[in-house]
Amino acid sequence: MNEIFSQIANVGFPAALCIYLLVRVEAKLDNLTVSITELTKVIEGIKKV
Repeated sequence: MNEIFSQIANVGFPAALCIYLLVRVEAKLDNLTVSITELTKVIEGIKKV
């Protein structure tokens, strides 16, 4: 029984943490993509003027 808890602690926790962090990073990357797209449009508008 103690061995099962040890395996969960050694494998389960790092896996869960990685998944959590990947989900958070993905959301931030989506926001950055939108911001860069908007910035590109603004820069193109400035160049045309």
